[in-house]
Amino acid sequence: MKNIISTIFFVLITIITCFAQQKNAKTFTNPLLPSGADPWVIYKNGYYYYTNSTGHNLVIWKTKHITELDKAEKKTVWTPTAGKPYSKELWAPELHFLKGKWYMYFAADDGDNNHHRMYVIENASADPTQGEWTFKGQIGDSTNKWAIDGSVFENKGQLYMIWAGWEGDANGQQNIYIAKMKDPVTIGSERVKISSPEYQWEKYGDLHDDNNPAHVNVNEGPEILTHNNKLFLIYSASGCWTDYYALGMLTTTTNSNLLDPASWKKSAEPVFKQSPENEVYAPGHNSFFKSPNGKEDWILYHANSKPGQGCGRDRSPRAQKFSWNKDGSPNFGIPLKTGVALVVPAE
Repeated sequence: MKNIISTIFFVLITIITCFAQQKNAKTFTNPLLPSGADPWVIYKNGYYYYTNSTGHNLVIWKTKHITELDKAEKKTVWTPTAGKPYSKELWAPELHFLKGKWYMYFAADDGDNNHHRMYVIENASADPTQGEWTFKGQIGDSTNKWAIDGSVFENKGQLYMIWAGWEGDANGQQNIYIAKMKDPVTIGSERVKISSPEYQWEKYGDLHDDNNPAHVNVNEGPEILTHNNKLFLIYSASGCWTDYYALGMLTTTTNSNLLDPASWKKSAEPVFKQSPENEVYAPGHNSFFKSPNGKEDWILYHANSKPGQGCGRDRSPRAQKFSWNKDGSPNFGIPLKTGVALVVPAE
């Protein structure tokens, strides 16, 4: 009898403690900033370094708490010289720490979208908001075709770049390409196409202006997520100007030949899409991060709060925790409603 009473008492204390911890837990609400498309974040040396598209320069936010971006130190680290092929429409910057240096990859043009290519800057400082950033020039494969949304990852000691590009020189469809890298500023192989829009949910892309084709199919914004021995390439599908912008997924293993298109298996359904019931539209162009204690997995993405808002400044960055399915694949759930209190990433 005494053991039963002790057990009941222990259970009650545990429940009360958990309730108290939950009640006292720090919370945040989405969006993290009023505006900010193509959000990217990296955690290093106790700080989150965040960036997003501004269109005209490269900016880094530095904070110990990613959910406090609105209070973070913010610094413009690079502004292009006027009149260059990379002076305008700076899109989707990403900050990476590779081989002991910081690199920022971004797409830019001269004001004509047909001329979009990828570029990179370099900084040897320990803190990317300090020191000097050096422009290292264009980065791309030998075809020199239209390219945006470059991201870099390492597998088995080999660096790879993935990006969105055109097969030829005319707009109409964006594909996902991969290539090996010789070093952080040099592509070291020919590009290989590993994904093209094939399902209906990847093909929402009607346009209604005279400066573009009538319709564009889109795969873009590729990001790598590693879990155990699997690699997941999460990408954005359909036009960002539609409410149907969503995340798709390719899957392979760390031991596969990543330059073989057959190594990548595409999921037949989107893994993250609009939630009209939660008033979240066109969620996409994401990145991933761990909580400070390294135990939680989080997705950072942009989305609109109303239908029909398209690719403009209404897109805002949002963060939410995700889990893993029994087969080892990510389970992102559905986009959560803005203004709802969420527990901050675990310290």
